[in-house]
Amino acid sequence: MIRIIIFAVVLSFLPWTLLFAAEPVKVGDPVPAFTLPYATKDSVSFDGLVSSTLTGKRYLLAFYPADWSGGCTKEMCLFRDEFAGFEELGVTVLPISGDYVFSHHEWAKHHNLPFMLLSDPTRDFGRQLGVYREDTGMFSRSVFVVGPDGTFEYIDYEYSVKDDVDYEALKSALK
Repeated sequence: MIRIIIFAVVLSFLPWTLLFAAEPVKVGDPVPAFTLPYATKDSVSFDGLVSSTLTGKRYLLAFYPADWSGGCTKEMCLFRDEFAGFEELGVTVLPISGDYVFSHHEWAKHHNLPFMLLSDPTRDFGRQLGVYREDTGMFSRSVFVVGPDGTFEYIDYEYSVKDDVDYEALKSALK
């Protein structure tokens, strides 16, 4: 009886979402349905981007923790600087964070980012892909390549900007 009580007490301190955490998606899985608002350096859209439009081309979904942070700025500026290379490969870059579109808009203007920055303020899409961290309230840095058929072609749940190793692996996967 004491074991049951102790187990119940321990469970009561765990975040409820940990008990039902999403399974990480795998290569070959379809992209879960979503509609996310976005911003560019020129505008804000509350109607958003709908996942059903992610077909016929390849897309890079790049989850990052927060606008204006050092690592995220480094990552997005690299994607900006390599933007022509992504376009040559037929890949549309779609970064995603939990920040609101107004922050995205100002950040995109400040760094002249040439792509949409998707906003997931409820963190629902990030939870579906297994990248939301309850302990920080942010997404872990990760990248997903979506193929023309709407399924995942490449996934890196531990994408890092500390050096070029993960970026080079991503580029190789895109070729």
